[in-house]
Amino acid sequence: MFQIGKTLVSADLLNEDFVCNLNKCKGICCVEGDAGAPLNEDELSILDDIYEDVKPYLRAEGIQVIENEGKYTMDTDGDWVTPLVNNKECAYLVFEENGFSKCGIEKAYEDGKIDYKKPISCHLYPVRIKEYSNFTAVNYDVWDICSDACTLGKELKVNVATFAKDSLVRKFGEEWYEELMEVQKEVNNQKK
Repeated sequence: MFQIGKTLVSADLLNEDFVCNLNKCKGICCVEGDAGAPLNEDELSILDDIYEDVKPYLRAEGIQVIENEGKYTMDTDGDWVTPLVNNKECAYLVFEENGFSKCGIEKAYEDGKIDYKKPISCHLYPVRIKEYSNFTAVNYDVWDICSDACTLGKELKVNVATFAKDSLVRKFGEEWYEELMEVQKEVNNQKK
Protein backbone atom coordinates (compact mmCIF):
# COMPACT_ATOMS: atom_id res chain seq x y z
CA MET A 1 0.00 0.00 0.00
CA PHE A 2 1.25 3.49 -0.74
CA GLN A 3 -0.16 7.00 -0.61
CA ILE A 4 -0.76 9.45 -3.45
CA GLY A 5 -2.38 12.64 -2.22
CA LYS A 6 -5.50 11.62 -0.29
CA THR A 7 -5.56 8.11 -1.75
CA LEU A 8 -4.19 4.88 -0.35
CA VAL A 9 -3.35 2.66 -3.30
CA SER A 10 -2.92 -1.09 -3.21
CA ALA A 11 0.42 -2.27 -4.60
CA ASP A 12 -1.61 -4.90 -6.49
CA LEU A 13 -2.36 -2.24 -9.12
CA LEU A 14 1.33 -2.35 -10.00
CA ASN A 15 2.06 -6.01 -9.26
CA GLU A 16 -0.90 -7.84 -10.81
CA ASP A 17 -1.46 -8.29 -14.55
CA PHE A 18 -4.83 -7.66 -16.20
CA VAL A 19 -6.29 -7.00 -19.65
CA CYS A 20 -10.00 -7.63 -20.24
CA ASN A 21 -10.40 -10.58 -22.56
CA LEU A 22 -13.90 -10.05 -23.95
CA ASN A 23 -13.44 -12.88 -26.44
CA LYS A 24 -13.37 -15.25 -23.47
CA CYS A 25 -15.69 -13.65 -20.88
CA LYS A 26 -18.06 -11.74 -23.21
CA GLY A 27 -18.56 -9.07 -20.52
CA ILE A 28 -19.85 -11.40 -17.83
CA CYS A 29 -18.99 -8.84 -15.12
CA CYS A 30 -22.11 -6.89 -16.20
CA VAL A 31 -24.22 -10.01 -15.70
CA GLU A 32 -22.80 -11.63 -12.55
CA GLY A 33 -22.66 -10.20 -9.06
CA ASP A 34 -24.87 -9.58 -6.09
CA ALA A 35 -25.78 -5.95 -6.82
CA GLY A 36 -25.80 -3.44 -9.65
CA ALA A 37 -22.86 -1.23 -10.56
CA PRO A 38 -21.86 1.09 -7.70
CA LEU A 39 -22.75 4.75 -8.33
CA ASN A 40 -21.39 7.97 -6.88
CA GLU A 41 -23.91 10.53 -5.61
CA ASP A 42 -23.03 12.89 -8.49
CA GLU A 43 -23.84 10.16 -11.03
CA LEU A 44 -27.49 9.96 -9.94
CA SER A 45 -28.44 13.27 -11.55
CA ILE A 46 -26.40 12.32 -14.63
CA LEU A 47 -28.47 9.15 -15.05
CA ASP A 48 -31.63 11.23 -14.62
CA ASP A 49 -30.44 13.66 -17.32
CA ILE A 50 -29.27 11.11 -19.91
CA TYR A 51 -31.92 8.43 -19.54
CA GLU A 52 -34.09 9.48 -22.49
CA ASP A 53 -31.01 9.47 -24.77
CA VAL A 54 -29.91 6.07 -23.47
CA LYS A 55 -33.35 4.43 -23.47
CA PRO A 56 -33.37 3.61 -27.23
CA TYR A 57 -30.25 1.48 -26.68
CA LEU A 58 -31.74 -0.62 -23.88
CA ARG A 59 -33.59 -3.92 -23.88
CA ALA A 60 -37.30 -3.97 -23.06
CA GLU A 61 -36.55 -5.84 -19.81
CA GLY A 62 -34.06 -3.19 -18.72
CA ILE A 63 -36.43 -0.34 -19.53
CA GLN A 64 -39.21 -2.03 -17.56
CA VAL A 65 -37.01 -2.45 -14.48
CA ILE A 66 -35.70 1.13 -14.70
CA GLU A 67 -39.20 2.55 -15.08
CA ASN A 68 -40.54 0.39 -12.21
CA GLU A 69 -37.63 0.67 -9.77
CA GLY A 70 -35.88 3.85 -10.85
CA LYS A 71 -32.73 4.75 -12.76
CA TYR A 72 -30.74 3.75 -9.66
CA THR A 73 -31.57 1.88 -6.48
CA MET A 74 -30.10 1.49 -3.01
CA ASP A 75 -28.52 -1.87 -2.17
CA THR A 76 -28.61 -3.66 1.18
CA ASP A 77 -25.47 -1.78 2.30
CA GLY A 78 -27.14 1.59 1.68
CA ASP A 79 -25.10 2.32 -1.45
CA TRP A 80 -26.49 3.57 -4.77
CA VAL A 81 -26.30 1.05 -7.60
CA THR A 82 -27.79 0.43 -11.04
CA PRO A 83 -30.98 -1.68 -10.95
CA LEU A 84 -30.90 -5.34 -11.97
CA VAL A 85 -33.04 -7.41 -14.32
CA ASN A 86 -34.20 -10.57 -12.49
CA ASN A 87 -31.65 -9.87 -9.72
CA LYS A 88 -28.94 -10.71 -12.23
CA GLU A 89 -27.70 -8.44 -15.04
CA CYS A 90 -27.51 -4.65 -15.00
CA ALA A 91 -30.66 -2.99 -16.38
CA TYR A 92 -28.44 -0.83 -18.64
CA LEU A 93 -26.87 -3.92 -20.21
CA VAL A 94 -27.58 -4.97 -23.77
CA PHE A 95 -26.64 -8.22 -25.45
CA GLU A 96 -25.04 -7.89 -28.86
CA GLU A 97 -25.49 -10.33 -31.74
CA ASN A 98 -22.05 -11.84 -31.07
CA GLY A 99 -23.17 -12.77 -27.55
CA PHE A 100 -21.13 -10.03 -25.89
CA SER A 101 -22.57 -7.89 -23.09
CA LYS A 102 -22.31 -4.15 -23.70
CA CYS A 103 -23.33 -1.12 -21.66
CA GLY A 104 -26.24 0.75 -23.25
CA ILE A 105 -24.92 3.96 -21.71
CA GLU A 106 -21.54 3.41 -23.37
CA LYS A 107 -23.22 2.66 -26.72
CA ALA A 108 -25.05 6.01 -26.53
CA TYR A 109 -21.72 7.68 -25.65
CA GLU A 110 -19.94 6.03 -28.59
CA ASP A 111 -22.70 7.25 -30.91
CA GLY A 112 -22.25 10.81 -29.65
CA LYS A 113 -25.71 10.98 -28.04
CA ILE A 114 -24.31 11.76 -24.58
CA ASP A 115 -20.97 12.92 -23.17
CA TYR A 116 -20.91 10.51 -20.21
CA LYS A 117 -19.07 7.25 -20.93
CA LYS A 118 -20.55 5.01 -18.20
CA PRO A 119 -20.50 4.82 -14.39
CA ILE A 120 -16.98 5.34 -13.11
CA SER A 121 -17.11 2.06 -11.17
CA CYS A 122 -17.65 0.19 -14.45
CA HIS A 123 -14.95 2.15 -16.25
CA LEU A 124 -12.46 1.54 -13.44
CA TYR A 125 -13.03 -2.19 -13.12
CA PRO A 126 -11.07 -4.23 -11.90
CA VAL A 127 -10.10 -1.25 -9.75
CA ARG A 128 -12.51 -0.60 -6.89
CA ILE A 129 -12.73 2.66 -4.95
CA LYS A 130 -13.89 2.99 -1.35
CA GLU A 131 -14.38 6.46 0.08
CA TYR A 132 -13.51 7.05 3.73
CA SER A 133 -13.70 10.31 5.68
CA ASN A 134 -9.97 11.09 5.42
CA PHE A 135 -8.85 9.14 2.35
CA THR A 136 -9.92 7.09 -0.65
CA ALA A 137 -8.85 3.45 -0.89
CA VAL A 138 -7.89 2.31 -4.40
CA ASN A 139 -7.82 -1.50 -4.67
CA TYR A 140 -7.63 -4.27 -7.20
CA ASP A 141 -10.72 -6.50 -7.06
CA VAL A 142 -9.88 -10.14 -7.69
CA TRP A 143 -12.84 -12.02 -9.20
CA ASP A 144 -12.60 -15.56 -10.55
CA ILE A 145 -14.63 -14.69 -13.66
CA CYS A 146 -11.70 -12.48 -14.69
CA SER A 147 -9.09 -15.25 -14.71
CA ASP A 148 -8.79 -14.97 -18.52
CA ALA A 149 -8.06 -11.25 -18.10
CA CYS A 150 -5.25 -12.08 -15.69
CA THR A 151 -3.82 -14.61 -18.14
CA LEU A 152 -3.97 -12.13 -21.04
CA GLY A 153 -2.42 -9.39 -18.89
CA LYS A 154 0.45 -11.72 -18.01
CA GLU A 155 0.96 -12.64 -21.69
CA LEU A 156 0.96 -8.97 -22.74
CA LYS A 157 2.89 -7.84 -19.63
CA VAL A 158 0.25 -5.22 -18.77
CA ASN A 159 -0.50 -4.52 -15.12
CA VAL A 160 -3.79 -3.30 -13.64
CA ALA A 161 -2.60 0.33 -13.44
CA THR A 162 -1.64 0.41 -17.11
CA PHE A 163 -4.84 -1.33 -18.20
CA ALA A 164 -6.99 1.09 -16.17
CA LYS A 165 -5.08 4.25 -17.16
CA ASP A 166 -7.97 6.09 -18.86
CA SER A 167 -10.39 5.42 -16.02
CA LEU A 168 -7.83 6.27 -13.32
CA VAL A 169 -7.10 9.57 -15.07
CA ARG A 170 -10.86 10.19 -15.37
CA LYS A 171 -11.28 9.59 -11.62
CA PHE A 172 -8.14 11.15 -10.16
CA GLY A 173 -6.56 13.30 -12.88
CA GLU A 174 -3.42 13.19 -15.01
CA GLU A 175 -1.12 14.43 -12.24
CA TRP A 176 -2.25 11.64 -9.90
CA TYR A 177 -1.65 9.04 -12.60
CA GLU A 178 1.83 10.43 -13.35
CA GLU A 179 2.66 10.06 -9.65
CA LEU A 180 1.42 6.46 -9.82
CA MET A 181 3.79 5.85 -12.74
CA GLU A 182 6.66 7.30 -10.68
CA VAL A 183 5.88 4.73 -8.00
CA GLN A 184 5.84 2.10 -10.76
CA LYS A 185 9.37 3.14 -11.80
CA GLU A 186 10.56 2.83 -8.19
CA VAL A 187 8.99 -0.65 -7.93
CA ASN A 188 10.63 -1.71 -11.19
CA ASN A 189 14.02 -0.41 -10.04
CA GLN A 190 13.71 -2.37 -6.77
CA LYS A 191 13.04 -5.58 -8.73
CA LYS A 192 16.32 -5.20 -10.66
